[in-house]
Amino acid sequence: MSKRGWILFLALSVIWGVPYLLIRIAVADIDPLMVAFGRTSIGALLLLPIALREKVLAPAFRQWKPLLLFTLVEITGPWLLLGHAETRLTSSTAGLLIAVVPMIGAVILTLLGHDRFGARRLFGLGLGFAGVAALVGLDFQMSNLPAVGAAALTAIGYAIGPIIIDRKLGGVPPMGVVTASLIVAALLYAPFAPFYWPAQVTAAAAWSVLALAIFCTAIAFLLFFALIAEAGPARATVITYINPAVALLLGVLVLHEPLTIGMAIGFPLVILGSILGTSKSPKATPGKDAAFAG
Repeated sequence: MSKRGWILFLALSVIWGVPYLLIRIAVADIDPLMVAFGRTSIGALLLLPIALREKVLAPAFRQWKPLLLFTLVEITGPWLLLGHAETRLTSSTAGLLIAVVPMIGAVILTLLGHDRFGARRLFGLGLGFAGVAALVGLDFQMSNLPAVGAAALTAIGYAIGPIIIDRKLGGVPPMGVVTASLIVAALLYAPFAPFYWPAQVTAAAAWSVLALAIFCTAIAFLLFFALIAEAGPARATVITYINPAVALLLGVLVLHEPLTIGMAIGFPLVILGSILGTSKSPKATPGKDAAFAG
């Protein structure tokens, strides 16, 4: 990966390790749907003037079918599900569960025929999912399993999103795709917002939603598209190797969340499994598709 790619990688690794902390703070006072609505609507308003000036919205909306699918699997569904998950789970735990994104992406790309499983990759996938099992088995009660399921569905959506970008939206200006997706997501949330509008909002929750919109949405998505163009969809999701560490560190230091035995055992297994499970198959066909699994 180029120097520019590494800069994008490191920036996103930090930026997208922060949302788990901010979401946890926000959902303590605001319904998860309103957190997602605030994040998407503010993010869309911030990017809209730039998108209009650059005339990139029309090309994005012309590809409305893949745009809608991307919005549903990368934004609308995951942000709502993750918010609900963090009403029950700590921010650090949610971040660790999302670390399976590269492994899920590798499985999807293999099932689509763009790569193949070798012994090393199968071992890595097994190791990574064993780490998730350790995390869930050692740390959770049965009452938290729906929240774990919500986090798992979020991870699946995050794995599918980059593939849609690369396969169906690669020729569309990134600014147009980001802005249009946020507009569509906000519109999908909007009919439900009046029913969940908070009677009052604490300063901590308000600043958290604002930070989510500015840094973790508008700026982060532009960096994410640039990283996908630089490194491919599979390598782009590898930011989740570092995201969980950032989420864990912030959760422990800022929110004083416990560092559990399940985290201590599961985290290294998930990260090592992700590295092995997404490594390029030695027999992969050279070219763009082979680069997806690297």
